[in-house]
Amino acid sequence: MKYTWWIVQVLMMLASIFFLVFGIDLMKAAYTLKDPFNFIMTFFSASFIMLISLTLAISFLIKMIRVLKQIRNTP
Repeated sequence: MKYTWWIVQVLMMLASIFFLVFGIDLMKAAYTLKDPFNFIMTFFSASFIMLISLTLAISFLIKMIRVLKQIRNTP
């Protein structure tokens, strides 16, 4: 397996973890807002950011585990 594939997968995993942390921080910031409309919009956007980033992180992790198992099983 090429090393560039692993580098890309790790970088994408780190990017998705960064956006997950950003979504959590945005969720915390949503609770400090006074206006209900701004709270709802910020809350749902933070939830959406966290959902997408967590899904991508899990998919990159599953891809790396599958390739690692395939490499170990080949003679």
